[in-house]
Amino acid sequence: MIWMQKLTGSAAAVNSIVANGVYAQQSRNMATLKAISIRLKSVKNIQKITQSMKMVSAAKYSRAERDLKQARPFGEGATKFYSVAEIEPPKENQRELLVAVTSDRGLCGAVHTGVARSIRNDLQSRTESTENTKIACVGDKSRAILQRLFADKFIFVGNEVGRIPPNFLDASKIANQIFESGYDFSHGQIIYNKFKSVVSYACSSVPIFSVKAVESSDKLAVYDSLDSGVLKDYLEYSLASLLYYTMKESACSEQSSRMTAMDNASKNAGEMIDKLTLTFNRTRQAVITRELIEIISGAAALE
Repeated sequence: MIWMQKLTGSAAAVNSIVANGVYAQQSRNMATLKAISIRLKSVKNIQKITQSMKMVSAAKYSRAERDLKQARPFGEGATKFYSVAEIEPPKENQRELLVAVTSDRGLCGAVHTGVARSIRNDLQSRTESTENTKIACVGDKSRAILQRLFADKFIFVGNEVGRIPPNFLDASKIANQIFESGYDFSHGQIIYNKFKSVVSYACSSVPIFSVKAVESSDKLAVYDSLDSGVLKDYLEYSLASLLYYTMKESACSEQSSRMTAMDNASKNAGEMIDKLTLTFNRTRQAVITRELIEIISGAAALE
């Protein structure tokens, strides 16, 4: 009887130890499995979002590419006028304006960063003073990048860009804002992303000039009835045309870059899902095997 009581007490102790170990191990493994399951679910949701954004960007890209073909004559005509007339910046009283064409929306790779980086590197590499250089930002992304170093050079920032396709009215408002900013620039550049293909774009620029710079060109003497009023009206229209053209180029580059970025994000999410699924299955199998070993070991200890 005494021996049976001792055996019963030992069995109870063994069962208690095994049970506590199993529960503790189950608690740890269940927490690990739950964490993997939660992360797996979140990555699957992210993949659904990126795939949806890719489809939306593909539709917007098709429209942006069609609009760009119609907008290119505006920019090519204005740029050709400056090159044929051989207009150059004045040698004295040079005041430069840099217009950064971006948008307010992200998740499109480095399409906006390239424009801001181009302006930043240009200003930082100059040996002469940049006091007579100002910046106009079209889109909040360029402002966010450039304001840390060149906030004192901003003349205005255009917001609400990129939510809908740009039109000529938007370009006219920006051109009017530049002329009414009070900064009398002599020459400048519009920095934008030039669309090349679905997977390729390049940071480029087009020149802009003031009325005084155009009037000083010798090539314009062939026109008899050309006065300051006509030149002013033409340059206002020319600036609006160039802004419209560069905004269309930038919008097409942005949509193609976002489509590529979302495609890469979907592929990366798929790879993470495969790895997490494999880790989840291996962890679950390890938990089941460990529990079976503990059960068998506990049963063997009672024999």
